[in-house]
Amino acid sequence: MKATRLNNLKKTIFLGILTIMIVFSFNSCATSVSFLNSSVVPAARGSVKVKTDSNKNYVIQISLTDLAEVSRLQPSKLTYIVWMVTDRDLTKNIGQLNSSKGFMSKQLKGSFKTVSSDKPVKIFITAEDDASIQYPGSMVVLSTDRFQL
Repeated sequence: MKATRLNNLKKTIFLGILTIMIVFSFNSCATSVSFLNSSVVPAARGSVKVKTDSNKNYVIQISLTDLAEVSRLQPSKLTYIVWMVTDRDLTKNIGQLNSSKGFMSKQLKGSFKTVSSDKPVKIFITAEDDASIQYPGSMVVLSTDRFQL
């Protein structure tokens, strides 16, 4: 009876350690980079998480807090656009930032997720009047330093 309990305990410990190792191996494949402090929206905070998927594409996920409404900027704009600088030094418009107020909070949050075949080395966000713009304007709201994957 004691031998059965001991074997069950060993199996449980082994499965627990194995589970922890698997979870850490998935997290170790992702690179997380914080945005630098902004002079346009000083309270804004956020990070970019980049990982490689099974097709060797790059999954880019952004989460932001304390973001100002784009219409309250000086001068006011219509939307936030996310830009990526690739490892070939190309700057690409990769999409429009989704923003919303938090549940039971007035805090404005932003989120963004996309997949790219190009390797990102820098991510930045601008405030723009047109979501389909091909070149970034001068109002850079948030930016990362260059990073390595």
